[in-house]
Amino acid sequence: LVPPTQPPTMLRRLVLVALLMAPATAFMPSAFPGLRKAPIFSARPNTAPRQHRFATFFMTADQFTVGVLGDLHIDPRKMEDYETGRNQWLPILENAKNEHGNVAMVSLGDLGESKSVRPQETSELFAGTTECHKMAAEYLGSFSVPYEVVGGNHDLEGLDEFDTDEANLAMYLREHGKETPQFKRQIAEKTLLVGLGSTVFRSAKYTSHEVTIDDEQMLWFEQVLKEHPSTEGWKVFVFTHAPPNGSGLRVLQENHVVNGCCWLNHSDEKKCSKFIELVREHRCIKAWFSGHFHLGQDYQDSITFPTIDPKDGPYPNRGSCVFVQTSVMRGGTSRDGRQQSRLIRGNKEGFEICTVDHQKDGAIRVDATITYTDENHEVGVYSHKDLKAVGDEYFKVYQPCAGDSLHPPDKGYIPYGEDGALHVNEEVTKETVAWWRMSCGRTMGMLNGMLVEYDTSTLAPLGLIVGADELLGKRIAVIDSGLQDNCVIDESSEGMEGADCAGVSGGVFREQAVVMFDPATGQTTVVQPNEDGSYWRKIVRNKMVRMQEVRRLKAAKEFAREALKLKDSDEDPPVVSSWGPYVSTVGTAKATGVAGLTVPAKQK
Repeated sequence: LVPPTQPPTMLRRLVLVALLMAPATAFMPSAFPGLRKAPIFSARPNTAPRQHRFATFFMTADQFTVGVLGDLHIDPRKMEDYETGRNQWLPILENAKNEHGNVAMVSLGDLGESKSVRPQETSELFAGTTECHKMAAEYLGSFSVPYEVVGGNHDLEGLDEFDTDEANLAMYLREHGKETPQFKRQIAEKTLLVGLGSTVFRSAKYTSHEVTIDDEQMLWFEQVLKEHPSTEGWKVFVFTHAPPNGSGLRVLQENHVVNGCCWLNHSDEKKCSKFIELVREHRCIKAWFSGHFHLGQDYQDSITFPTIDPKDGPYPNRGSCVFVQTSVMRGGTSRDGRQQSRLIRGNKEGFEICTVDHQKDGAIRVDATITYTDENHEVGVYSHKDLKAVGDEYFKVYQPCAGDSLHPPDKGYIPYGEDGALHVNEEVTKETVAWWRMSCGRTMGMLNGMLVEYDTSTLAPLGLIVGADELLGKRIAVIDSGLQDNCVIDESSEGMEGADCAGVSGGVFREQAVVMFDPATGQTTVVQPNEDGSYWRKIVRNKMVRMQEVRRLKAAKEFAREALKLKDSDEDPPVVSSWGPYVSTVGTAKATGVAGLTVPAKQK
């Protein structure tokens, strides 16, 4: 906190400059031949633990400036954009240091390229290696101000170098001078920067590209919020690689949505919802910055406000927090052609969210202005409409709107009929917009020709239920399946002895079936839920598991060529995989074949 008796302005300035200066060689990236050789001063020598490196002297107590870098994915073969971007940042940061001195950079993770950067020598991925994090630390340390970093889904991907996530994480922390995956930095009076990092890759239950915040960090985060309440004037700015469920951000990547790696702790329903619950409870959280999607900042949907004018729609229930998506610096990593970073400029009255455009000589554009109206509320104003470019194509999520006391649900909502059934009264196309709630509380709807499950509370997309390849041209209905009249159990069937219809008889929580049918062919498919009651398919496994599966397929292919005595000129023999765990409703598993794939197709 600011000392009761502050030193004179000039003295404070000299003290701050002395703290920031370090030997230029400490951060000259020897691996970056293209970076400038002029002396670079940095506040991040990789020596002592962070809390001992800096004393806090606020030249202007309430003003602050933070630079936010999205997914870097550094590739040592392609350093031009990084050099250009850093040189654009340096005068911005220098001006802030001269003006008030409360300056820092935050990297949102995914620091290295997830492929080999020396393909002629090795197939080892660069991301997550010691070489990668040394280079990233040198680069982030060359901005002449303190930096913080949070781990992304690629930052523990040093699969060939490390056997465990724990060993990979220890190296990552060491190279960036961090004691823990999370960080807390007081940037100005009553203003905190807080970050949470992913700690799981090899041990991921499902996709390794889910950004997982562990339980220890969650407990720490909640305690930080309790200790810095809005009622005492605290303002907390949060940084994570992926956004939390409930952020309302809609400029997303389709692959993240359908594969269960869009939101923090995406695959764990309870842990996934914890973040927005904390946002709603703790009004000290004023903004939350994330990356992950590699999409630009020219769209209003890349920023969401905690409250909106009632005439524009229902209350979004996002606490006092503005959610902000961050783009990328290098052109080769951008998915919509933009190369941009975020700039935060704040004081006791509020803050600005700006874009630093690396394709326009580092030009600064104000995207939104947030003004505090009291300790628990603020007003956000967009500074411009969507700035679309020729050829713009990005996956904009349709998110259902349930309405509130002042607003009805959106036009896509489908109610149940008098017969208790629900019908999507059209053949599904890419443009079909429809959503509904199941009696069990689950929510699902149509998105880009797919059937998708949505979070019941936030209505954010959770994952794919049925793909467009299987659904387009068909119809969907939701019917009762647990009424007594329909509950016929054949006790002679093995495994069904003693079963009855208790608990499945109608009512608010009646049992239902999601049915997909094709009027042209008469084919009808029942969409079964998962064991935990959810519907979205957690079908992408851990990357380590998938790499092993690929190696098994490769070995089987080589075996088959040898066993079949095939020549080099012959095509590879067909090799398929058998999968589990469930392919039938029978109580005893006696057959595991997939008709038409691993066994002959059934004949009518």
